[in-house]
Amino acid sequence: MLSCKDFLKELSDYLDESTSPGAKAELDQHLKECPNCWVVADTTKKTIQVYRGTEPRAVPDRLKFRLLAALESRMKARQKNC
Repeated sequence: MLSCKDFLKELSDYLDESTSPGAKAELDQHLKECPNCWVVADTTKKTIQVYRGTEPRAVPDRLKFRLLAALESRMKARQKNC
């Protein structure tokens, strides 16, 4: 039987419908037996459908700079810990 961790690793391919028929059958079976993974898959699928219907918007420069600064700070912190 497929574990929840294994299911989550395959979720993206499952939702993109790029899994093999055998893998899809195994994932479908897991969803039938696991309400937690069913909720995750259903919510993710619905979220994707909502965002597919929206137009992309540019990230404001101020936010972009804040995000980059936060990423740089985290990368420096990780480098110190290695």
